[in-house]
Amino acid sequence: MDRRCFIRRTLVSISIAWISPQSLSQTARVPRLGMLINGSPDNNPALLAVHRAFEQIGYHEGTEIVYESRFAQGHLDRLPALAEDLVVQGVDAIATFGGPSTSAAIRATQQIPIVFAIVADPVAVGFVQSLDRPGGNATGITNHDPQQAARQIALLRMLMPGLERLAIVSDADIPGADASGLAPIEHGNVAAAKAMGIAPQVLKLRSPTPDLEASFAAMEAAGAQAVLALEVPVAIAHRKRIAQLATSRGLPTLFSAGSADAGGVLSYGTKVDDTWSRVPAYVDRILKGAKPSDLAVEVIATRDLVINLKTAREIGIPVPRELATLATRTVE
Repeated sequence: MDRRCFIRRTLVSISIAWISPQSLSQTARVPRLGMLINGSPDNNPALLAVHRAFEQIGYHEGTEIVYESRFAQGHLDRLPALAEDLVVQGVDAIATFGGPSTSAAIRATQQIPIVFAIVADPVAVGFVQSLDRPGGNATGITNHDPQQAARQIALLRMLMPGLERLAIVSDADIPGADASGLAPIEHGNVAAAKAMGIAPQVLKLRSPTPDLEASFAAMEAAGAQAVLALEVPVAIAHRKRIAQLATSRGLPTLFSAGSADAGGVLSYGTKVDDTWSRVPAYVDRILKGAKPSDLAVEVIATRDLVINLKTAREIGIPVPRELATLATRTVE
């Protein structure tokens, strides 16, 4: 070995020896996850569930992952700007919670991976090409049950055999509305009601301050006999007030499974909170090199039926035995 080659190798060896483990850890880049949420940060159950699930798989905040959380505070018109901000920040992935936030993120970027939750039917609204092969930069978890609309209308008919007119509470800001003004989730429930000979009345509310009193006045004017509150942001956010107004008018209400605390007579379906804790597993795979286009959308299929017997008694609606036997849980 000549003298110059020996000197070069010696200098390289000395340089490497001076790189301490602490220096290596400081230069390692901590991935940043954007979080785009319809609601507020105050005791947000989705946020808490996601943070807890990340901890369980070894991602500790500040050392293995950094959260860039953005909250619309119920003002869904703010979501596009919040999504754009996450893109400008250069986050490694974006987690979205709900149709409006997912729509805003997809419009903001076709490059940054997106993992969604609380999306009723990601194929129908165009977020993915198919559940098995999403095809774009978005994938995630859905609790969409193709049979839910028919099943919940059937439950209301079991509760009220003479049901003829049904008010359906929805959200004016959910994506996917067609020329008729109805989104896929609304179409499904309208079709299910009509198939059972029930006349549906869709009321599309707008966050953050929907005029619920005016909506209930419209229900009364149309002769509604029951209320179906869809699993949409405005109905979830204002579920307790909706239940109060319905109960005061003697109207039984059916909510989504995650809204049993509202106090309606029935809550039914797959639960959105079952989707939250699955988000970190998708983000983990993406950070390790997987492409969203290749990650199949996970479908949560466990159904839950809660019957609030206390509310039923308050409005004078007897709960038939055949319906009571189907309950996962009852509230006395």
